[in-house]
Amino acid sequence: MAKRFFRERGIKFTEYNVARDERKAQFIANKTGQMGVPVIDINGKYVVGFDRTKVERIIRTLKH
Repeated sequence: MAKRFFRERGIKFTEYNVARDERKAQFIANKTGQMGVPVIDINGKYVVGFDRTKVERIIRTLKH
């Protein structure tokens, strides 16, 4: 759902597979205190899980 959300809005993103990349998994766990996926990093603001409302709010603040 997150990838589709970003693609539909023409928002570029980088996807990491934390099941295969232990360093990225550890990095995310250290930053968020969570092991859930997806983790969405928008300019240093982390959203664990796909919370559309939260993601849209963060994106809106970047446009202003």
